[in-house]
Amino acid sequence: MTLTKESFHRVPPPASEVAKADMDCTGEKEEALGQSVLRTGAVVPGRRAVGRLVMHSMVMFGREFCYAVEAAFVTPVLLSVGLPKNLYSLVWLISPILGFVLQPVVGSASDHCTCSWGRRRPYILGLGIIMLVGMALYLNGDVMISAFIDENEKRRTWAIVITMLGVVLFDFAADFIDCPIKAYLFDVCCHQDKEKGLHYHALFTGLGGALGYLTGAMDWGQTILGYSLASEFQVIFLFAALVFIICLTMHLCSIPEVPLRYKNEEAKFLLEVTEPHKYSSTEDEIKNGYLKSTCTEIKAAAKPGKCTVVSQDQRQMTLKSLLKTLLSMPSHYRCLCVSHLFGWMAFLSNMLFFTDFMGQIVYQGNPYAPHNSTLYLTYKAGVEMGCWGLCINAISSSVYSYVQKVLLPYIGLKGLYFIGYLLFGLGTGLIGLFPNVYSTLALCSLFGVMSSTLYTVPFHLIAEYHREEESLKLQDGEQAREHGRGKGIDCAALTCMVQLAQIILGVGLGLLVSVAGSAVTVISASTVALVGCCFVAFCVRYVE
Repeated sequence: MTLTKESFHRVPPPASEVAKADMDCTGEKEEALGQSVLRTGAVVPGRRAVGRLVMHSMVMFGREFCYAVEAAFVTPVLLSVGLPKNLYSLVWLISPILGFVLQPVVGSASDHCTCSWGRRRPYILGLGIIMLVGMALYLNGDVMISAFIDENEKRRTWAIVITMLGVVLFDFAADFIDCPIKAYLFDVCCHQDKEKGLHYHALFTGLGGALGYLTGAMDWGQTILGYSLASEFQVIFLFAALVFIICLTMHLCSIPEVPLRYKNEEAKFLLEVTEPHKYSSTEDEIKNGYLKSTCTEIKAAAKPGKCTVVSQDQRQMTLKSLLKTLLSMPSHYRCLCVSHLFGWMAFLSNMLFFTDFMGQIVYQGNPYAPHNSTLYLTYKAGVEMGCWGLCINAISSSVYSYVQKVLLPYIGLKGLYFIGYLLFGLGTGLIGLFPNVYSTLALCSLFGVMSSTLYTVPFHLIAEYHREEESLKLQDGEQAREHGRGKGIDCAALTCMVQLAQIILGVGLGLLVSVAGSAVTVISASTVALVGCCFVAFCVRYVE
């Protein structure tokens, strides 16, 4: 019995049966196997069930739920502990600076991780734990310090330190975790499932954000849990931690990874031969002789004396080699990173100040007026309406992730990328020129189009670039291996543009807002998005 592509989803036969089949197989079947393997130079991962892809995407639901909770509560928490105004910019700048510097390091480290559990999941688990620790500190820091320190001044100082540390840790881990999640998806899925997985990621990102904003909008202080715990912050932490732990567990148990320590890709081939949704022991398969028989069969189908499935590039990673890898990045990767930077600068400059824009510009309120005055209450009503606008953004992001699947065969990735930037640029421009409650809420749906585009299309292009490079290497007769950079570092280079956008906006946009008011945020978002639209159309390379 010769191993064929269709048999990848069945339980492997005993070693004795494979050995017997090696003697009886025909030359025609061996040639077919060789062609199947040689098409990519490595055995392509088998198709994944929809349930497994959904499980893999659940971590995006939990992550975005926690992000929405932070967006709703972090400012009230910082105000409640008495954080000085001159430290606000420090809180928001530390995390993106750390992320921009360390993101490529972590991405490259995950490419070379030899843990028996896989390359990406150890990092995802570690970053998930840091997210929980950070969330616990900034939502419960004041209560924790009050239990140990009685002196008011000292307690206030330590509460500020602990809360700031919690915010920095949470933002750092929540931004970082996206890179290994995307690399994990690319490692264990075939090309069709990568597309489907990215759409599921966008779908659950929107749903998680919507549910998180709705959870934050509820008055938990008047519930039974609110009376039982110290404050509504503890109630929110309980819900957010529970949701994230469940989602993270489902993600980590979704699809098994192949340990990198098996230098020969026979182990990778084995996991595709065995049942795709069953956790099998690679060591056990090596012991029972099946792996050896499988490689024998591959060698028989490919060139004599050479196994087509080749080893990963496991050169030792140093800081010098990492910097060299980033600096030598092909031009089309750099252009993609620049377009991603434009997109996130536009998106964040609008989202970070949107509720303030609703309160001051649309509702004509004043946040600096006395708290019992009409102007302040008007501003507060505008902020609450802005939260509903953000909820509309999250829901539209989920809906558009499905619209993308319908549009992709007709307009391609270039069309999706261009439309996302164009609609967002026009929408924010109209909001800035005609600030009206109902038109602004309606145009918030275009924010979701941009959000879904940023979470899917650039990573889809990364997968296309990798696929094209592997095909070109095979045509040139080279070994199919990762091209000096792994998927992890390429995803990291792309996602660290989010941190760079935060740094640029943290330094520049705050000054503009203090001088010109919140109206400048939507106008600048529109301008940057339209510039990015031109860049996407003329500078980004698309694989035919």
